[in-house]
Parts: sequence; C-alpha cells; structure tokens
Amino acid sequence: MTTYCKKLIEVTLPLDAINAAAAREKSIRHGHPSTLHLWWARRPLAACRAVLFAQMVDDPSEHPELWDTEELQQAERTRLFGLIEELVKWENINNTELLAKANAEMRRWVMELPAVLDPFAGGGSIPLSAQQLGLEAHASDLNPVAVLINKAMIEIPPKWAGQPPVSEQQTLDHWPGSTGLAADVRHYGEWMRTEAYKRIGHLYPKAKLSAGLEATVIAWLWARTVTCPNPACRAEMPLVSSFWLSKKKGRRAWIEPEVDRGMDPPQIRFRVQGDSGGRKHPGTVPDPPKVARGAKFRCLACGNVAPDGHIKAEGVAGRMGAQLLAIIAEGDRKRIYLPPTREHERVVLDARPKWKPDNDLIGKCRDQLPLYGMDTFADLFTSRQLVALTTFSDLVGEARQRVIADAQMVGFDAVSAREYADAVATYLALSVSRAANRMSTICFWDTQGEKVQQVFARQALPMTWDFIEANLFCNSSGSWLNNLQYVCANLERLPGSVLQGVAVQRNAVRPWTGQSCLISTDPPYYDNIGYADLSDFFYVWLRRSLGHIYPDLFSTLMVPKAEELVATPYRFDGDKEKAQEFFEDGLFQAFARMREVAHPNYPLTIYYAYKQRESTQDGKTSTGWETMLEGLIQTGYQITGTWPMRTEQPGGLRVIGKNALASSIVLVCRPRPADAPRTGRRRFLRALRTELPAALHLMQQGHIAPVD
Repeated sequence: MTTYCKKLIEVTLPLDAINAAAAREKSIRHGHPSTLHLWWARRPLAACRAVLFAQMVDDPSEHPELWDTEELQQAERTRLFGLIEELVKWENINNTELLAKANAEMRRWVMELPAVLDPFAGGGSIPLSAQQLGLEAHASDLNPVAVLINKAMIEIPPKWAGQPPVSEQQTLDHWPGSTGLAADVRHYGEWMRTEAYKRIGHLYPKAKLSAGLEATVIAWLWARTVTCPNPACRAEMPLVSSFWLSKKKGRRAWIEPEVDRGMDPPQIRFRVQGDSGGRKHPGTVPDPPKVARGAKFRCLACGNVAPDGHIKAEGVAGRMGAQLLAIIAEGDRKRIYLPPTREHERVVLDARPKWKPDNDLIGKCRDQLPLYGMDTFADLFTSRQLVALTTFSDLVGEARQRVIADAQMVGFDAVSAREYADAVATYLALSVSRAANRMSTICFWDTQGEKVQQVFARQALPMTWDFIEANLFCNSSGSWLNNLQYVCANLERLPGSVLQGVAVQRNAVRPWTGQSCLISTDPPYYDNIGYADLSDFFYVWLRRSLGHIYPDLFSTLMVPKAEELVATPYRFDGDKEKAQEFFEDGLFQAFARMREVAHPNYPLTIYYAYKQRESTQDGKTSTGWETMLEGLIQTGYQITGTWPMRTEQPGGLRVIGKNALASSIVLVCRPRPADAPRTGRRRFLRALRTELPAALHLMQQGHIAPVD
C-alpha cells in the first residue's frame, strides 16, 4: 500500500508529443538557451518542462471523488495530456497565458508549490524549465563554468527584469523581461568591437580583389607543416586532410598545390580552382596528402610518405609550423575563395600576445594533442588568436567601468551600479568564451555550410591538420558580432519577470542546508563525459574576464577535478577499480543527500543517458546503468516509473536495424518505507501477473516503442 498521492508521471505520459518536441528543439538555434554558452549533453527544455509538470500534478486515479470510473479518469488524463502537448512546443516557451494555466494546474491540490533543486545542474535545462513554470529554481554544480551559465539563465535576468537600458536615451517606455539588459549587452559589446579594432585591426587585413577592390576576410585556412624526412627533399610538407573549400552545387571550390622544384628545398604553393566561369569541365579535386588514418602524409614535392612517428617527433620538438592554404572573403551573397598571399601570412608573425593560458592540458583534453607537442591551452591558438581573445577579455573590464558610470548618470546608487555592471560584464564574458570556441586551431571549415565550425564538434579536443582561423571583425560565423548576437537573442527570451533563481557552487555529496525541495536532476554518466577536463578550455578565458567579479567561483587556476563524480582512471594512477569505486561511492552519497532534502509529497526524477559501460571484476559485469539502479536502491529509494525519452538528435542514437534505444531514461523514484515487507519469487510473480496487464495498457496509451 502506498502512503503518498501518485503523480501523473508515475502512471502515464504523452511520450510521442514530448519526444517530437525534444527532437525539433535540437534544430533550433537562434534564441535557444543552449546557444548562450556551450555545455555538453544538455537535456531539451521540452522534456524537462513535461517531466516537472507531470511530477507536480496528481494522477486522476488519486481523486475518485471527482473521477470514479476508468473512463472519467482517462478523460481527465487526456485533458492533462493536451496541456503538456502545448507546454512542450518551442513556440510556447514564453506563452505567459499557457504557463500561468500550467502553474494553476500544479497548485490545484496544494497550498504552496515546492522549490525545485537540481544538484547536478550542468547546462541548466532543468532549473530554467522550473523557472519558466513559475517555480523557485535552485541550481548547484561543482563546476564553476556550469554555475556561471546557470547564474546567467536563472539568477541574473529576474533581478533586472523590466529595467530600461542605461547605455543611451531610449524612446521606448516598456522593456519587458530582460530586453533592457540585452540592449545594454549589445551596446557595450559593439563598443568593445570598435575599441578592439582600433587596437588590433591591423592584424586583420582586407583581401585584395581585382580592379583595386577589397573584401572583408571571413577566415584564413591553414595547414600544419613538418619538414619532409627525405634528406634529398627537406621541403616543408603541408599536412592537408582535404583540398575542398566548398562542395555546394554550382559553387564548388578547391585548392590545387603547385611545386616549385627550382628552389632548394622545393617550395609548395597553392592556388584556388572552382566551378565559376561557366566552364563545362572544371577539373577534378586532387587527392590530399593524407594517406591513412592517424598521422601519415605524403610529401607533395617528392612523394615520400612521412610516418606517424616522424610527424609526432617534429611536433614534440617544436618544429611543427603552419602554411596558409587559402583566404575566404565576404562576397555578394556568396563566399569568395582566394589564394594565399605573403602579406596575410606575415601579419600573423607580427602578432605578439601579452598573455596566454599556459595551463597544462589535462585528462580528456590530452587524448591526442600532446603527442604532437601541444601540451598547454596556449598551444591551441595562433598568436593572432591569443592577441584577439586577450584583447576582448580585457575589454570586458573596461566595458564594466563604462556601465558603472552610465548607470550612475541615470540615477543608480553606487552599489546598484556595480551590480548592474557585473551583470552586463557576465554576458560580455560569455560572448568572449563563445568566441574562443570558434577561435582555435582545432576549428575546421565546413565545406557544405561554408562556415567556421566550433572546437567542440564532439566531446573532445581532437587533432586537426588543416584548420580555420576566423576573423572576429567580419559579419559571418565566428565573428564577435555573431557571438554577441546569439547571447543577446538568448537573453531576450529568458523569463525575466519570474521568481529569482539561485545558482551556487556545491559538491552534490555534501549536505544540503536549504528547505525541502522537489528534486529533478541529470547526474554524471560514469566515465562518458569529462566535464571538468573539457570546460577548462572556457575556464581559462572566463577567469581572466570575470575573476574579479566572481572571486570565489574562479579562485582556482583550473576547474576543480578531485571531487568530480566521474570514473576516470587517470586520476587514480590508471586504476580502473579505484575509479569505479570512487564514482559509485560518490553517487550513492549524492542520492543519500537527495533523500534527506527531497519533499515528501513529490517523487524524485533522474535522467540517465543509457550507454553500456562494462568492466569485469571478480567475475561480475558492472555497468553505469546498474550503478545508477544499485545506488538508488541502496539509499532507500524504490523506482515507481521509467520513461524512455529521445533527448538526442537521431544521429546520436545507436541504430540496429529499425530498433533504436531511447537516449535517455527518466527514472521516477520514491523513498521506500522503512517497514516495507520482503517477498518471495512466487508472490512476486503472482503480483506481476496481476499488475502487468493494466500497466501495459497505460504504456501503450503513452506510445512507448516495443524496443523501449
């Protein structure tokens, strides 16, 4: 017998609608909270809103005084399903009338709604969804980058909701939500661009066209180089993996190498070819010098194949260079591809960074790069990129001083002016951090979309042979204005006129001292993602921009790692068993802390990205999934519902024929009563036969795929 009131999520859900909305949300970029700043493996807002709402509302079967037949109960579920189906639509993310209706529905059976706590807040999808539903949101995470993202989403916007911008005289009388704050971020961000161009614009020359015309450069395409191991050649070998520039139909473009053997050693130069000019037979794209997986390249001058060991030795010895392959410029509704020039190569040599992040690459970031002599974060950037990112990072502090002065001019007191300036500076620093994601030698050129692709195209820092260097002062992907616009568009859509959320840095295994909360969380997945290792890439720049504003958050040189819940053997001298034991013990403690603070009237929900992780120990096969279930059971929870939710893009699913497992399982849990009786196998099977038909009927109504 249960002593609690069953919630809708413990009975049934409209999974088809939730999964369709979650899948669609993955393709939405402009204004989506995920574009504020990169975070790995975020849960879609659609799924989070649906789970939280269904976690709050009672199932109709708990109120027979209103619905005394199965038909009436199902009719009421259908009504609730209709509300959820509207809630999960992206178009309704800021539909105040619908959100108020959902909030009223959650208040139907209670006097006061609980606060929501996510102890592994990460990218903030769950706390933000709670805030959108009108709930008090609490986000905690050990990772300072995650905490900053959550502050920018749930803590800062409500504090300045309705505040007009301080940057200039405005004609508007009404500034709903965070639109005034966004206007100031845009204004001071544009000032930063103007000021930065005065200081470093000479490092970003225009491209020379015919008839004396010029064009703004979008990006420069480079290839790493090493000296050919053939003693009779000794040419500088460009390590090119592809000669393509554009694969768009009718606008194909590529690079063709030319070898000048009259020089000693031979010189390799490049020219640009393409489909333009109306030629029927434009030619074929030459084979790149990369001849195999890993680092095996053919010398374009002598044909000799340099082995992997030679290229690694050249990199470790500091002899790996770079050669310009092509220049990509802005044209009239299309890209202009131009051959390299000595002027554009020389300007990079003139760049002298006054600071660089010399922090060592750690853990997940050390996968390949140190094998080629790249040991620190500074090694991931060209000298020009270091100058640009340092300049913009320092301008965040200068912009903050301007905000303080302007705020006091319009009537802010000294304390409020500093607090508002800190808010503006936070979003400007996030723009710099976003820019770093497209301002590294790990970035590559997208030949289909004709744009700069980010460092973290996957959850690692891979080795790139030919890389793209974006121009921060153009108007295309990777530019400063492009990154600033994403941040501002995101800020404008955040719910600014709701309860202010709280984001804190905290280890989930430590006791929680706040009030009882409804808990929904997305805990770490065994050793799947090294959040602390990867987020160091952003931390080194955020610390420079915001260290004086958030001294506690950025008190360490790198992201804290010793207490991060992840089964990473390198932190235990390669001992997999110790890494697994650390993860399991920490996860069990975290579940125990959750039980201490969980509100007794509401179930706990946990997202788990299902991925088999096996390790044999004393004949026992253990998985991350089993660890999750074992941790819940050992800390006194019983599982009252499991729901498959497709929270990743279809390409991320493991497809076997037509059977694709859902990427996430949402576990619904309740504290198991201390006096819960035990049972034997026979009684268990008898109960299963009794309860299973009705449960299957409800699952079929939720359209759960047979494979799930």
